[in-house]
Amino acid sequence: MAFTPLHDRVVVRRVEGEEKTAGGLIIPESAKEKPAEGEVISVGAGARDEDGERIAMDVKAGDRVMFGKWSGTEVTIDGEELLIMKESDIMGIIA
Repeated sequence: MAFTPLHDRVVVRRVEGEEKTAGGLIIPESAKEKPAEGEVISVGAGARDEDGERIAMDVKAGDRVMFGKWSGTEVTIDGEELLIMKESDIMGIIA
């Protein structure tokens, strides 16, 4: 199924966190936090301003982004767990 978000919404796939700490300790699955990094899968066309003009999106498909811990709504599309969030929930693009 193809899914295209509307307006200023973005579909993001979480990127899994590290399996070990900096000191080499292995982190068990139950102790891991959900990662706050992801890859943008799809973006909407952008919101509209007061004059009806489109506001261009700053992110594009393929960008690796950082977002807030509780950002977005978890959805399952084609058996894959994804997040749908507003572009304003994204804190930045990771270079």
